[in-house]
Amino acid sequence: MTTTSDRAPTAPAALESTPRLSLSPRGARPGRLDGAWWPRSRDLLLELPSLAAELDARWGRVTRITVNPAQWPVIPRRVPVTGHTVHVGWYTTEQDEHMIMVCSYTPRRLELLVVPPQTDSTGAARLMAEAADPANTRTASELFAADTLGGGTRQEPGPGFLPSSVAPPGGTGAADRRADTARSRAVSWPPPA
Repeated sequence: MTTTSDRAPTAPAALESTPRLSLSPRGARPGRLDGAWWPRSRDLLLELPSLAAELDARWGRVTRITVNPAQWPVIPRRVPVTGHTVHVGWYTTEQDEHMIMVCSYTPRRLELLVVPPQTDSTGAARLMAEAADPANTRTASELFAADTLGGGTRQEPGPGFLPSSVAPPGGTGAADRRADTARSRAVSWPPPA
């Protein structure tokens, strides 16, 4: 006997849009990091909207995010998020290369460890738990060094990852198109009433 269902299958894209995020418990005095974020790619235009939307709901409207360009091939200036635009900036020496800083209208900021996308789930879970632990006193880079020295399962960047100083062999066409699209969307926020 064959049965059919009128329910549509769950779309993998919808499942993947939820950010993999671990924050220190509310009310606990955080350590050096406020938690960790495990993006699925190195594309900030694809990754930041879901992170900002999740943090908007949990923590308050996100206004600015800063990264270290050592880990991101393209850094957009603005990213459209539901109902508003988030400004994106970067620091080379002032910010740990394995950290992302998130600012909102509240008077505090979040400093999150960025677990590389190619990290296996066991290593990512360990790093995320350590970063969100209020007793943690290590920086993001110190956590990575300890994980690597302790026999961690962190993987090196795959062949698809390019540092920000290297352009893809065919040019930056796809990345430039995504950046242009994000910029045009950011300019149009808020939508006309």
